[in-house]
Amino acid sequence: MPSIGTVLKEEISRLSRKEVRSQVEATKKATTQHRRHIAALRRQVAQLERQVALLVRKARDTPQPVSAASAVARPRFVAKGLRSQRTRLGLSAADFGKLLGVSAQSIYNWERELAYPRGEQIAKLAALRGIGKREAAMRLEQLDGK
Repeated sequence: MPSIGTVLKEEISRLSRKEVRSQVEATKKATTQHRRHIAALRRQVAQLERQVALLVRKARDTPQPVSAASAVARPRFVAKGLRSQRTRLGLSAADFGKLLGVSAQSIYNWERELAYPRGEQIAKLAALRGIGKREAAMRLEQLDGK
């Protein structure tokens, strides 16, 4: 006849295995679900990487349209060019300033590169590049007559 100690020991072992099995079962289910989810995410990432690679190839192969802002060349300002233009027209800094709507001191500062003209002033300078001495004199007379 078995002793009470061994029977008790076997019963405790059986119950503990049963309890451990029930606890491990829930963990196994959660692990399986996590693995499925991870596999789905990996497939999704691979698909997105293929799409990105395709878009990069298309973007690289197609010529980029030229925007209107980059197609229009902005006039540049060079102090030496300003001085040569003023002397070509035979104007003093004060007269040249009148044509541009700025003071003579501004013209001197621009020529010495102590200051830099603003965008609208650079546009006015660019507009004056194409005129001659007679045109400049006529514009000065119109400004003085006002």
